[in-house]
Amino acid sequence: MGTVTRGTTNPNRLRRMDRWIAAAHGAALRRADAPVAVDLGYGAAPWTAVELLLRLRTAAPHARVVGVEIDPERVAAARPYEREGLTFRHGGFEVPLTPPTERPALIRAANVLRQYDEDAVAAVWERLCARLAPDGLLVEGTCDEIGRRHVWVALGPEGPRTVTFAARLGSLERPSDLAERLPKALIHRNVPGEPVHAFLRDFDRAWAAAAPYASYGARQRWIRAVRDLAADWPVADRSSRWRQGEVTVRWEALAPGAG
Repeated sequence: MGTVTRGTTNPNRLRRMDRWIAAAHGAALRRADAPVAVDLGYGAAPWTAVELLLRLRTAAPHARVVGVEIDPERVAAARPYEREGLTFRHGGFEVPLTPPTERPALIRAANVLRQYDEDAVAAVWERLCARLAPDGLLVEGTCDEIGRRHVWVALGPEGPRTVTFAARLGSLERPSDLAERLPKALIHRNVPGEPVHAFLRDFDRAWAAAAPYASYGARQRWIRAVRDLAADWPVADRSSRWRQGEVTVRWEALAPGAG
């Protein structure tokens, strides 16, 4: 189910997302005996699936990864990279696993929905969330070609929970530079009157007010800006993640039409 993506990918493109998953979802992965993670739409080369296995095993040593691609030629090209804990399957949003009743602890879909219409996102989210284990996680988002800027939504079986903004801070002039990497559910909503637009506006203002901290480096400026931002927005993480060039906000604050 779905359509073939462009398939462009690069090594280490999803490192920021992977590190966040290992930190935020590692405890849930460890609770499972042999948790299965799905790299949905990994693209023309299998690098992101290979890397996901390595990074998840730092948090959950028994994790397994299944790379799923809708293009059978990409699956055939990835098969030589299979190893213990890593397999590749032909499929799409139905998330084919063996046995079919198996529920993944994680589905990661990066740069997949960007080519779809905004109206299609909710149905895809619902279908993927229905495939999750009871404490599973769906991470869906968009990044640039080499992984410097990334925005993703984290969803549980009940639906969307949070939005995370992550960047190599030295690449940013202002936080709103991340707007071009908003996931499909939000990218067309970055207009006056929408919550995500107000959030990025306030983030830019906090960033400007934190300019004196730039003498200590972009990281210290980011931390100060997020600390100020948290006075008005429901920031869901702590300074240990801010130091990584991240900030996570509750979904309900940024959801389209939230007011």
